[in-house]
Amino acid sequence: MTIVCNSAQCQCSFGTTPSSLMVMPANMVNTVNNPAATIMDNIPMTNVMPFGMCTTPSNPQVAAATAAAQGVLTPQPCIPVTTAPWTPGSPTVMIKNKPTLNSSSTLMCTWGGVISVTNPGQMTVKVP
Repeated sequence: MTIVCNSAQCQCSFGTTPSSLMVMPANMVNTVNNPAATIMDNIPMTNVMPFGMCTTPSNPQVAAATAAAQGVLTPQPCIPVTTAPWTPGSPTVMIKNKPTLNSSSTLMCTWGGVISVTNPGQMTVKVP
C-alpha cells in the first residue's frame, strides 16, 4: 500500500484517458513534497478531473447522443459525478481525523464508472 499524493494518476473504467488527482494543501501533510490525499479528496472538478470522453450509456449526455446517432455509442465529454468518499482508505494512517487515500482505494462515479489509482504520485524504493 502506498499513500496517494497530489498529481497521482487515476483512470475511470468508462473514461478514455487518464487524469491527475488534485490535492489541495489544506491537509497540511506532505509526502515527497506533495500534499497527501485523504478519502475526502473526491470533489469533482476540484480533486477529480475529467477522464477525456465518457463512454457509459448510463450518463444522460452519452445516452442522448447515442439515441441521436440511431443507437451508435457516441462518447461525450467526461464530467465526473462523485458523491461519496474514496473507499476503503487506510485504516491506520489518518490526516486531520480522515483516513489517508491509498493506492488500492477506488471511487465510484454516479454514472457507474470505477475510478482507480494507476500511479500514486510517489514511488517507494526497496533497499537490499
